[in-house]
Amino acid sequence: MTQRAPQVTADRNRAPALVSALLRGVVAAGLGLGALAVLVVVVWISSPYPDSGPDGALRSAAGIWLLAHGAGLVRPDTLSGVPAPVGVVPLLLAVGPLWLTHRAARDAADPEEGGPAPSRTGAFCAVTAGYLLVVAGAAAYARGGALRADPDTLAFPVAVVVAGAAAAGVWTAAGRPLGPLPSWSPLALQEAVARTLFRDRAEAACRSAAVGVAVLLGGGALLVAVALGRNAAVAQDAFLGLAGDWAGRIAVLLLAVALVPNAALWGASYGLGPGFALGAGATATPLGLDGAPAVPRFPLLAAVPGPGPGNWPNWAAAAVPVAAALAVAWFTVRRAAPADAPRAQAWSWRETARVTLLAALGCGLATAVLAAWAGGPLGTGELGAFGPVWWLTGPAAFAWTAVIGVPAALLLRLWRLRTPGWAWRGDVADAQEPPAADADAGGGRATYEEAFEDEFEGAYEGAYEEDAGGAAGRPRRWWAPWRGRGAADGDGGPGGPADLAGSSVPAPAKASAKSPAKAPGAASGARSGTVAGSDGPGFEPYDFLPTDPWHEKGAREARWASLQRSSGGLMADFPAGPAEPAGLAEPAGPAASGAGRGAGGAGAKAAKAVKDTTDGQGTDGPDGDGPAATP
Repeated sequence: MTQRAPQVTADRNRAPALVSALLRGVVAAGLGLGALAVLVVVVWISSPYPDSGPDGALRSAAGIWLLAHGAGLVRPDTLSGVPAPVGVVPLLLAVGPLWLTHRAARDAADPEEGGPAPSRTGAFCAVTAGYLLVVAGAAAYARGGALRADPDTLAFPVAVVVAGAAAAGVWTAAGRPLGPLPSWSPLALQEAVARTLFRDRAEAACRSAAVGVAVLLGGGALLVAVALGRNAAVAQDAFLGLAGDWAGRIAVLLLAVALVPNAALWGASYGLGPGFALGAGATATPLGLDGAPAVPRFPLLAAVPGPGPGNWPNWAAAAVPVAAALAVAWFTVRRAAPADAPRAQAWSWRETARVTLLAALGCGLATAVLAAWAGGPLGTGELGAFGPVWWLTGPAAFAWTAVIGVPAALLLRLWRLRTPGWAWRGDVADAQEPPAADADAGGGRATYEEAFEDEFEGAYEGAYEEDAGGAAGRPRRWWAPWRGRGAADGDGGPGGPADLAGSSVPAPAKASAKSPAKAPGAASGARSGTVAGSDGPGFEPYDFLPTDPWHEKGAREARWASLQRSSGGLMADFPAGPAEPAGLAEPAGPAASGAGRGAGGAGAKAAKAVKDTTDGQGTDGPDGDGPAATP
């Protein structure tokens, strides 16, 4: 008995998957059209003077929905009897349809678990076809309304915009790959895209270009906001004069909000230099307003500069493209020379310049497309051209970003790859200098022990300083590297008379045979003044001296004096050097410790007892039964 598991072939799965993708496109278009229709009907209901019935409101809603995709509208009912075109697309209205198309294509290409999955090409074609079916129906329905769609604009740009949004959704579902390219593309281009290095550089260029466009839009919006603030009274009069009731004012406000991205692009084009057109014979640039503008009465148009040549507030708009170019350079260098990566993994200067140039090219192309979408005609004659000129705005964005961004990227790369020797701190510069050789009393011979002691004492004694009045010291500051230079002259530096006055530690500068031209701690930039807390009862100079067994004589004497002081008089006053017998002489000089002088009597008695014991043995040897060896 043979048991066969259910096998579903790809051919049987393909048809339901394609039908599902087609329905997703239809639903996406229906959602966008339905949401806009509800908004238009609400405004029509609230209007006290409706011009037509609900059928006219729905036809107008269909025309506005097509306008959001880039379609050109025509107003047949005009005072002159000549149909007037309307081509300015409210960019905020376009966000909803594009997002719905993108999401429908993404979900169709990557369905939930267990559902049929069509091929990427099939998902793209099905979603696009379903969406365009609704577009065709809406265009046919709006033909009898006050805003009818131009049939020539349904293929371009409406179909191209819908196909682009669907392609972006399929690409997102596939993980946003940069290859492989189709088989009909050139072989050299396929080989280049297949390389990981190419994909990495292309991704960095795309991200930097997107950042540059975002900075341009943000700067343009800031320019418009500042201009509206300066002409707030004009904007208020235009807003109140367009509608006398609250329903009309709400409609004007909604239209102004939908045109805010357009105004940001107009401001960006103004900052780039080409400016924007205000009719067939007028152009506004930072250099001034040329011609007689045919400006409709609208609140956002109150930001248009006045007639005449421009001055420094108008020229300050050039900061917008400069900021965009610097942003492109910064985000490119973040990938070219990461802060947490070794120097060997950084890009070369040629690669950095090439990627920055590609990012500038992408920024220019994106700006040109958006500028072409943000402008258009509002009528015939003088109202036939409004907004930025795309074939001037795009090259201007590329020129600004390339001319400023490429050198800035190279300088930033050089700064990120700098060596630590580029420090500007005075103490760092002093610490990096090699210790100078000190001459000893025997003829200028320098030892490694002396150099190490200078660095070691400077590291401890230079960390704190004491004021002239004896207050506690404060930590060393890098912005005041000139403090403590007096230590090199021997007047108050570590080891000088002012430093060790009243202390039980003998001065290393006097005890050693070093040249007085360089005090201990000067090599590391130590400050002048005594060590903090040297007058206190718990101060131990021994803690600030080197502990190595090969230090010099002055350091040994200092530590021996410190041990004598801490013993409380129980330790004899033996000199630290091995050249003299211990306890036969008292230390002389002003550097002798107070504790040693206090225990001088006990030290002398102990030394005498040792001497008597030695003499008492006479000529006996160590065992007491024989003559001792005569040295």
